[in-house]
Amino acid sequence: MGGILGDSIGVREEIIQKACKLSMKAHEKSPGKPYVHEKNRGPTEAFFAFPGSWAVEDWYSRRAFGEIKVDVSKFPSIKSVGNDETGLVNEAFSRRFEDLLSGSSLATEVEKAISDRKQIVFAGHSAGGPMAILASIWFFEKYIRFNHYQIPPFCLTFGSPLAGNHIFSHALRRENWARYFIHFVMSRDIVPRIMLAPLSNVEQGLQFILEFLNPKSPHYLMYEPTVASNFLLSVMRNALSVASRAACYLKGCTNLLLETVASIVELSPYRPFGIFVFCTGNGKLVVLDNPDAVLQLLFFCLQLSPEEENSEFVHGMFRQHLAYESELQESLTMQDVTFLVNLVDVPLSADARTNDAAALNDLGLTTRARLCLRAAGELEKQKLENQKKIDSNKDTVKEVLKKIQEYKTSCEIRKVGYYDAFKIQKENADFNVNVKRQELTGILDEIVEMIRRYELPDRFEGRKEWIELGTLFRRLVEPLDIANYYRHLMNESTGPYMVKGRPKRYRFTQRWLEHAERTPAGFSSETTFWAEVEELRVKPYAQVRDKVLRLEEQVVTWVGGGLLGKDIFLDESTFTKWWRTLPFDHRSGSCLAGFISK
Repeated sequence: MGGILGDSIGVREEIIQKACKLSMKAHEKSPGKPYVHEKNRGPTEAFFAFPGSWAVEDWYSRRAFGEIKVDVSKFPSIKSVGNDETGLVNEAFSRRFEDLLSGSSLATEVEKAISDRKQIVFAGHSAGGPMAILASIWFFEKYIRFNHYQIPPFCLTFGSPLAGNHIFSHALRRENWARYFIHFVMSRDIVPRIMLAPLSNVEQGLQFILEFLNPKSPHYLMYEPTVASNFLLSVMRNALSVASRAACYLKGCTNLLLETVASIVELSPYRPFGIFVFCTGNGKLVVLDNPDAVLQLLFFCLQLSPEEENSEFVHGMFRQHLAYESELQESLTMQDVTFLVNLVDVPLSADARTNDAAALNDLGLTTRARLCLRAAGELEKQKLENQKKIDSNKDTVKEVLKKIQEYKTSCEIRKVGYYDAFKIQKENADFNVNVKRQELTGILDEIVEMIRRYELPDRFEGRKEWIELGTLFRRLVEPLDIANYYRHLMNESTGPYMVKGRPKRYRFTQRWLEHAERTPAGFSSETTFWAEVEELRVKPYAQVRDKVLRLEEQVVTWVGGGLLGKDIFLDESTFTKWWRTLPFDHRSGSCLAGFISK
């Protein structure tokens, strides 16, 4: 599919060119200036362009790939919500950004641009790219997520190395932020591939390469063929391992040799995210936003064609890293743009006469590479099919929850809480609702398992309808699960419900709500009330006094907010019976004294 680049990615061509120009200019101003800030003369944009770094320690820490968990205090969204898996970021890049944020006037100048109602554009070339990426996420977290500002920033990078693992792509897609991260990559630029190799494999050559690329170095553009060739070989050998392992996953096959190698050899955790614009080198642009497909392109585009000399190829891949400004000037004028949207139908033959086929030929893609693109498209298609299947159960879930709500109401009419009624199991209605409970838990368990294996679209956990449905399910059904757990004395063999017995379906749905409402972990724990009661009531008061006081305070909040029903205060309630056994001094001063009859 063809079209105008700016119209499709939401950024005007002059903004792209300006961002690229300033990113190159930022190198010249470094290290004196940590970034270049320039307002557009028009009334709408404010640019922040970050320089790269030409020191190895600013690319890798001393670990194999130099990754650490993101700082959740600054980047709380960079996680898989249900799985509670925090994203990994390059430590050296993260440290540079932390120093930038704390040691410069960036935050102040961003605030000023916001007060002027500017469209913020963060940009960076080479190692300046990760600074632009982290600054953009920081902005989204601080201003957009909390609705303090309604104009999302754009992040434009040029030849940027990879900075985060697959959780970055997952989280940015879930939050609907990924489309604001636009990465321009020359098809044979080595720099975007470097982080696919561990430091031990590239350390000797990396400093030489950085000196070659550093415009202020005495070794700028001084080419050493042997070092460059060895560096390329090391990077591409590791890129092959990463791409091959990913391709096996995409195709659903299990290669025992690859699995064995992967268990011995540590593979790079870094993965692409956002929109990638590949510059073919002849003025054409190829655009795609499937991170699995981008990973394959990063490997397959950087292959020596039969008619090329090795020295010419190697020299070119370094020079391309410095050619973004001129290349984009030509490409944005030509507007020969191909958007790879329907990956499942990409042509396998180089002879096919379509726009997509011509673009793939320009990238030099083999049939194997095209099959990998198709596999990436098929995986994305399968995730949408899985979501469609899950969505087909929504009406069933709603109808069964309605039946459970009716059961809860009928119990209250009989002056017995539905937790206790279900635990005692005296009536046919108790048996019938147990069947309904099992039907619902089966549906939610299937959803959780798909999320755990990343088999649903990344946006699924951010969908309002499922967050609300999951919350209603948790509030109505988890008390029944707890009743069933303690009715069968499973606590005696397995341990406390909250420690060993709580199913993932409730942990996941609780995290969905807490993330959506931006509340701390554990804030929405009202559905575990009965598990707390069951554990507290079998222990001496002196041993659990503080926990009892805390629970009472929570009950007041939960009941006042309508999150916990007043049926817990009925005379025959397990909670009421236990509470009345507490010492008189405690009961007389309790915040619940007014709720429970003497």
